[in-house]
Amino acid sequence: MRFIRLIIISLVFFSIIITVISLFIPSHVTISRAVQIGNSRDAVIEELSDPSRWKDWYPAAKTADLYFENGRLRGLILDEFKKRYIVINEVKESEVTAEYVLPSRRVKTGWRIAPSEGDRLVTVQRYMDFNLRWYPWEKFSSFMFERLYGPQLQQGLNNLKLLLEK
Repeated sequence: MRFIRLIIISLVFFSIIITVISLFIPSHVTISRAVQIGNSRDAVIEELSDPSRWKDWYPAAKTADLYFENGRLRGLILDEFKKRYIVINEVKESEVTAEYVLPSRRVKTGWRIAPSEGDRLVTVQRYMDFNLRWYPWEKFSSFMFERLYGPQLQQGLNNLKLLLEK
């Protein structure tokens, strides 16, 4: 009986310690990658704002279906079974904002475009903004976001660069 009580008290104690440590981990995590593209801002915006053209450069778009909302093309269905979509929210002069729609949350994402040298070279930044809840497993899993999503962001930007610099 004493051994079982010791195990239960130890588990509660370690759970509390892990929760307290996780409270020091930020609740907002941003991952971003950037690349310079030798083309005009308008050409980049045109490519980014049309999900039907993403199959040429977006890594997850090769097998994805188009996502329509109210008869209008809004994004891609990344995984219909798991209900994962990427949907464009807004197209501005220097930014295309979108959202990853997941079953349990929405992750803000998008592309920012800034001129670098004149009109023929622009910097494109791809970002993902994660807002985490207080749960320890969410906070500790955020340490893996850079390793999971970073290469995908960079691959998409590199593909976009190759496409637009042809």
